Amino acid sequence: MEPAQEQSPPHAYPAHWEADVVLRDGGTARIRPITTDDAERLVSFYEQVSDESKYYRFFAPYPRLSDRDVHRFTHHDYVDRVGLAVTVGGEFIATVRYDRIDERGRPASAPADEAEVAFLVQDAHQGRGVASALLEHIAAVARERGIRRFAAEVLPANTKMIKVFRDAGYTQRRSFEDGSVHLTLDLEPTEESLAVQRGREHRAEARSVQRLLAPRSVAVIGVGRTPGGVGRTVLRNVLAAGFTGRTYAVNNAFAAGQETIDGVPAHRSLGGIGEPVDLAVVAVPADRVPEAVADCGEHGVQGLVVLSAGYAEWGAEGRDRQRELVRQARSYGMRIIGPNAFGLINTAEPVRLNASLAPEPPARGRIGLFTQSGAIGIALLSGLYRRGAGLSTFISAGNRADISGNDFLQYWYEDPDTDVALLYLESIGNPRKFTRLARRTAAVKPVVVVKGARHSGSTPPGHAVPTRRIPDATVSALMRQAGVIRVDTVTEMVDAGLLLADQPLPAGPRVMILGNSESLGLLTYDACLAEGLRPRLPLDLTTAATPQDFRNALTEALADDGCDAVIVTAIPWVGEDGQAEAGDGEVLAEALRAAAATGPAKPVAVVHVEIGGLAKALAAASGTVARPSAPRTAPADQRDPQTPPPQESGAPGRIPAYPAAERAVRALAEAVRYAQWRRQSAVPGKVPEFLDDTIDGPGTAQLIDTLLGPDPDPRGRQLGTEEARELLAGYGITVRPTLPAPGPDAAVAAAARLGYPVALKTTAPHLRHRADLGGVRLDLADEDALRRAYGELTGLLGGPAELQPVVQSMAPRGVDTVVRATIDPAAGAVLSFGLAGAPSELLGDTAHRLVPATDRDAAELIRSIRAAPVLFGWRGAAPVDTAALEELLLRVSRLVDDHPEVVSVALEPVVVATRGLTVLGASVRLSPPPARTDLGPRRLPNY
Repeated sequence: MEPAQEQSPPHAYPAHWEADVVLRDGGTARIRPITTDDAERLVSFYEQVSDESKYYRFFAPYPRLSDRDVHRFTHHDYVDRVGLAVTVGGEFIATVRYDRIDERGRPASAPADEAEVAFLVQDAHQGRGVASALLEHIAAVARERGIRRFAAEVLPANTKMIKVFRDAGYTQRRSFEDGSVHLTLDLEPTEESLAVQRGREHRAEARSVQRLLAPRSVAVIGVGRTPGGVGRTVLRNVLAAGFTGRTYAVNNAFAAGQETIDGVPAHRSLGGIGEPVDLAVVAVPADRVPEAVADCGEHGVQGLVVLSAGYAEWGAEGRDRQRELVRQARSYGMRIIGPNAFGLINTAEPVRLNASLAPEPPARGRIGLFTQSGAIGIALLSGLYRRGAGLSTFISAGNRADISGNDFLQYWYEDPDTDVALLYLESIGNPRKFTRLARRTAAVKPVVVVKGARHSGSTPPGHAVPTRRIPDATVSALMRQAGVIRVDTVTEMVDAGLLLADQPLPAGPRVMILGNSESLGLLTYDACLAEGLRPRLPLDLTTAATPQDFRNALTEALADDGCDAVIVTAIPWVGEDGQAEAGDGEVLAEALRAAAATGPAKPVAVVHVEIGGLAKALAAASGTVARPSAPRTAPADQRDPQTPPPQESGAPGRIPAYPAAERAVRALAEAVRYAQWRRQSAVPGKVPEFLDDTIDGPGTAQLIDTLLGPDPDPRGRQLGTEEARELLAGYGITVRPTLPAPGPDAAVAAAARLGYPVALKTTAPHLRHRADLGGVRLDLADEDALRRAYGELTGLLGGPAELQPVVQSMAPRGVDTVVRATIDPAAGAVLSFGLAGAPSELLGDTAHRLVPATDRDAAELIRSIRAAPVLFGWRGAAPVDTAALEELLLRVSRLVDDHPEVVSVALEPVVVATRGLTVLGASVRLSPPPARTDLGPRRLPNY
């Protein structure tokens, strides 16, 4: 492999190529371009590579790099010659380089679109997925520089490198030439390469979370010498939970001779421990955190929980401090929960870790809980504790500068100890990724979300997120499309979480209500109707009903094939002396559990009013609480004798209890909707193949290039009426033509061309689509009617120059609707539908789906608005052609999905008749394609 001749002058350092990545084992590394200042790092790196790896790289013994080699490998123009390095702790652990070549394999410049690529990974870091991550990034760099193919020569014995290329998912060709394997990779992303990338991302990020949740050793940095304080509290909680690994206390203010504190080894620094530490909990003032992080990084700590405050929540200076904290931790390969975090909990029996400030540790259970607020975390833990619910894991991420809810969705997706995921989010750093991960997770287990800070401008100061222009109602609709159960309050989240964790999913919306209070039953019945359920009239057992009567009635209801769920309502029994009978709650709980245990698998919920002991008795046998296996006690030398370990209950058969009918019904309704989504998502929708025959994708792409021009305005441009009509026609969308009418005679001439009857309407921006303001005249049958309407219009609203009138032939009568598609920088492409007119706008009666939309999405879109009955024959009217409407929605979806330059489409109005539809107005906006970070190489976000 001869040194390549330099072909072009160097370009500016491409800082946007820098990226932090998570490797296969969960550690982090930094990828960046190699510069002329890296000569010493390169030499040091090469000295640590084995002779075998050097032979595989250069096809000959190559013990050291010459000065010429070092110069060649550190001097790049960042166009035809590019080198990237992977660093940990500032030192190289791997490199990759490409050199652009011509068809004969000689050094070349653009327009040559092929490059030779070669990798070298330090032996100690092989097997961590370093080369796979490098290939993703060098391929993205090459595509940016106009390179479409990589060529690589690999020795047959270098099976690891061959596997990296083979498993990448790119289209490739292989041949055996002159004793080596010749590989050619087409760098255009494919469905397979994207699936491979996301699969690797999932495994790496899940592993990074697992390293935090299941450490073999924990060091608490900042343990106070006297009782109290954050560090000392966390240490006592770690011990009280019975952590199964080793625990250490660290404080540089400890006396030189101090050996223990609270029964655990005490050290002035991590270096004094002398053994590996997997997790460090940092509880020192913000100005001392960098020193603690450096100490952790130099001694191989895998992850940090930073409880310290004083970061982005304190303004610009704190935001800079937060960015530096993340940069410093990642440079050592560590991930961070925090800063300003509340901590984490893992109740799994092999771990038993409570590295948090939680005053009431949860029992072991099947619910995973993520919050971005310590205060909300405390409230949720307390509420779950009182209701007897157990958790698998708990994380309060604070400013979530690194680890986020997306990471925990990656972990919970395959976590066998978690059946339900609950998330309290105040910001969503990567909405596209969140939607993708939530959809995948929701397909196997419920995901319940409360979104705080929902209104514009109210994002917490510690959080940095992309700007989004879509309203919160749209975000909610998109979450539901992904199968996310979005609720409004943390109370609703707990209510839904308990039902979903404890009970089977309902097969449908049919609800049986039974109980000993007619009034409470009717309240429940009304609540069911309000939530869209199908309740039967309540079965009144009367106030004389005994627990056995409840058991018999519940058994019969569960056995009824016409019932999908049962809500039991109960009020206290009153004895002859006017006092509630003692122990009635426990007896009733046992009766209900017995009936539920022997009947068919259907969800049961209980609504009770002040029945002593009922809720506690129903919670005593919790399906959300894991079965006990061993006493939860700390090692004898680390146990806090004043604080007993958390207790757990293992009896099956928990039935969730609610103090109000509305809360129980709302939780059940969420379960019904989620179960329906699960059933539907099992058979995904599709895009009808007949659309391909009527779509001219290449022609539309060429037209878009022409309309944008060689130097497009980054702000984009609004297309003219005829330009929009031509572009939409490429996707089979016909817009009824209009002709300008600057005067009465021009209007008459236009009508003669189009044919009567016609419509006369203004196109002035302030009057567009405002029939309520009188800017439209319909069904003008002849010239006299047209001239009369023209005079009325201009006399009432202004002159022709202001109104910009147009004439259009009349469309068949039908329902006026609106179809829109927009590109949001955070959420991606969104398809929207609603009825035209002010009432729909005022009520916000618009439905939304993410693009690309399937046939099922289109059908659901038109049926999910509140005014949908108008389309299906409301009040005796003829139903309109919803099939044509669904096809139009699919065509618009395909257009914006195929051509990201189309950043906005609005079809208004779209008149849907009994047969067919007519698009009367259209506007289209083009812009240079926005960046799609979700399609690029894996990288951690930098906020």
